[in-house]
Amino acid sequence: MKGFHIASSEDIRRGRTTDVYFQRTKKILEAKGKDKIRVVMEVTIGSPPDNHPWGVLCGVEEVARLFEGLPVDIHCMPEGSLFHSEDSLGYRSPVLTIEGTYHDFCEYETPLLGFICQESAVASRAAYVRVAAGDKPVIAFGVRRIHPSLAPAMDRAGYIGGLDGVSSIIGAETCGLQPTGTMPHALMIAFGDQVEAWKAYDEVVEPESPRVILVDTYYDEKTEAIMAAEALGERLYGVRLDTPSSRRGSFPKIVKEVRWELNLRGHEGVKIFVSGGLNEDTVKELAEAGADAFGVGTWVSGAPTLDFAMDIVEVDGVPHAKRGKLGGKKQVWRCKECLSDIVTPADAAQPRCGECEGDTEPILKPLIKDGRIVAPLRTPGEIRGHVLGQLRRLAGEAGRGS
Repeated sequence: MKGFHIASSEDIRRGRTTDVYFQRTKKILEAKGKDKIRVVMEVTIGSPPDNHPWGVLCGVEEVARLFEGLPVDIHCMPEGSLFHSEDSLGYRSPVLTIEGTYHDFCEYETPLLGFICQESAVASRAAYVRVAAGDKPVIAFGVRRIHPSLAPAMDRAGYIGGLDGVSSIIGAETCGLQPTGTMPHALMIAFGDQVEAWKAYDEVVEPESPRVILVDTYYDEKTEAIMAAEALGERLYGVRLDTPSSRRGSFPKIVKEVRWELNLRGHEGVKIFVSGGLNEDTVKELAEAGADAFGVGTWVSGAPTLDFAMDIVEVDGVPHAKRGKLGGKKQVWRCKECLSDIVTPADAAQPRCGECEGDTEPILKPLIKDGRIVAPLRTPGEIRGHVLGQLRRLAGEAGRGS
């Protein structure tokens, strides 16, 4: 039986997922005696994701695993760091630098960019949804919209970006969580009666799983929400509205109707969970309308990959760069107060923040030294905590500026 069309970890480490011109470059360097040239390369992004001023860096652990054992030095923003396309003065801001003999590592540019371009895109959109939802829970529902081999990486990126849980079994294992989910419309259709299906769910599913009932299979949402409340009584934790946009009309008004009808019958504690084609804007709108939790799928897991690029900026200790790039090895200094950045040559003195006069710290930190991983590789939960801390600081800065 044929397998799936996926690359293995060994394929990636052996350079088999690279662009062929890197193999040709190695061959040319060898043939012309240029295989000992040492370079500094940096990874930058041309424009921020989704027209936001910042994104969330993700995929760093896989970069570390990719280069482990190779004779290179890598400095990188810690995974989960907010990044900017440019610093406060308009200079392009690196998220990672790598130094070594170009011949030894050039074929790994393609997978390096693949890791951070896609995973940072997902983590960034997750963070935007996190901000839009406020303190209300958001669950990653997007694994059905991606290649299944990517489920662990995409769920991890969404969780790191600030989502509270993931629906896939393998994604939850990767994040150290229990998977989160309710039921598909297919369950009600298989029974031919939604109440019978809900009661079967209540009888069979493990008791520690909250009873969140899908309430839009046959009738309108408020009618089925009332039916669910009557069928499960106090065991009902919440109702989920998953009506497609083509059938829903005004979703915020539907949420308000369901809330009203449940409250009218003494079910004020029943939560309203919404899903189905949500994005950053609709989550904010529905949160304001009274929705209590959200399932966000395609908009996060299918985020367009970011345009990080990797370029040589120094050759054998001499600054060299193509047009549009700045030569020389660099450091990025981040303000401890307002999180703005200043890019300087690597050997420059520590600057003060030009935005708020606060203290700065170097944000490109050692990740790999002579092929050895020297940075701590934190758990997804720890990285997520770092992201949420930065988002709270941004919110505080916005509040002080208003």
